[in-house]
Amino acid sequence: MRPAEKPYRKLVLVCTNEREDGSNCCAQRGSLEVFQTLKARMKEMDPTVRVSRTDCLGNCATGTTVILMPDNVWLGEVAVEDVPVVIDKIIE
Repeated sequence: MRPAEKPYRKLVLVCTNEREDGSNCCAQRGSLEVFQTLKARMKEMDPTVRVSRTDCLGNCATGTTVILMPDNVWLGEVAVEDVPVVIDKIIE
């Protein structure tokens, strides 16, 4: 093992988990659209910010969950309409 290069200054994780049994999850709350919109806008604005989708982050009750790293800021109930506010938080 060796340290890997860090091509990004920030990492944004968007939970897009979908549960097969239909139980509460971020996918039911439009997380894929949040992810796609946020990724496209950040790619245009700042390519040093990586937006990635994840499986369950354990906050299903407050999904869609978005985490801003390395700041360790957790956001819940994020909707596509909130993407501009999330971008402001990323850029801070």
